[in-house]
Amino acid sequence: MATSKSALKRIRQNERDRLRNKAMATSLKTLVKKLHEAVAAKDLAAAEKALKATVVRFDKAGAKGIVHPNNVARNKSRLTQKVNALRKAAAQPQAAPATT
Repeated sequence: MATSKSALKRIRQNERDRLRNKAMATSLKTLVKKLHEAVAAKDLAAAEKALKATVVRFDKAGAKGIVHPNNVARNKSRLTQKVNALRKAAAQPQAAPATT
């Protein structure tokens, strides 16, 4: 166990930061999960709302060093692609079955 005052303080700071980082990462995973559920349910309004919240949270996590910047960019890109595919599918009318 550390004995100097500065080492003891660093231990306290590291524990506080670890808990903060864990909370941010957990909430990020929850937002991503909600976005995936909205896309799977083909709910465009919920997916767009979830995407906006998720992108903001990814940007904050990247700025604070909780998630690597490349990881942030990759995840934002993939999630946006999923929502855009949902938008495109919603915009196209369903093709009527061909009658013979």
